[in-house]
Amino acid sequence: MNQTRLRVAGVDVFIDGAGSETLLMIHGWPDSYRLWDNTVAALSSQYRCVRFTLPGFDIYKPPQANSLTELTEMIRQIADAVSPGEKLTLVLHDWGCIFGYEFAARHPERVQRIAAVDIGDYNSEACSRSLSFAAKLKIFGYQFWLAISWKLGIAGMERVGNWMVRKMAQAMRCRADPAGICWQMNFPYAMRWFGLKGGLKQAAQVVFACPLLYIYAERKPFMFHSPEWLAHLAKQPGCEAHGFATGHWVMVEQTGLFNARLLAWLNHK
Repeated sequence: MNQTRLRVAGVDVFIDGAGSETLLMIHGWPDSYRLWDNTVAALSSQYRCVRFTLPGFDIYKPPQANSLTELTEMIRQIADAVSPGEKLTLVLHDWGCIFGYEFAARHPERVQRIAAVDIGDYNSEACSRSLSFAAKLKIFGYQFWLAISWKLGIAGMERVGNWMVRKMAQAMRCRADPAGICWQMNFPYAMRWFGLKGGLKQAAQVVFACPLLYIYAERKPFMFHSPEWLAHLAKQPGCEAHGFATGHWVMVEQTGLFNARLLAWLNHK
């Protein structure tokens, strides 16, 4: 696979393929740009695939926490560097959805369409209503655990912080290499629960005019979307929603089906 590399806003950006349309891929917790390896292999013959590791998610680099504004500005700079003057398609997963949605809300003129995996209208009243009390407790439990892991790591207790995050990744059946999972990846949870860097309260509601493909995992104890979100997508031109019989990392657990569904949607114009 021929790959080019850029340095933008202090971030290493990897580009594969030479298609006319650019796909900007953003991963989530506890992953890196390598999450998209199989997706890029399947799509790069037709599309220009761009990816990077979120700041703070690289165990070999110093810890770094960014505000929502700083993250969306970083995404804007990358988008402008790889696709100047042209709209691009966002391919998002987990926290990548949250940061990518915010970028699309602030810069809709830069986004042609969005493919999002497993995080839908996460900050809507409808999503909150759809969660049972037990589900909300489970969400608080794992997220606060990861936020505490970040607190301990930043306080100098890196070994404890790493143990905590790796135990949680194991419990959640994450497919990433445990050796690359580190406490500093948890800064988004510190944003969520401790208001780090201004927190997430100013995040825009998840509403878009552009076409959107939503793929979600069905084998989970709770969802990060509401039934109303799925019903809304079903009525919108160019939008689709598909459940997969997997856990949270759909693109890893059912690689072939995921790539086929994504490619079919991208090619349907």
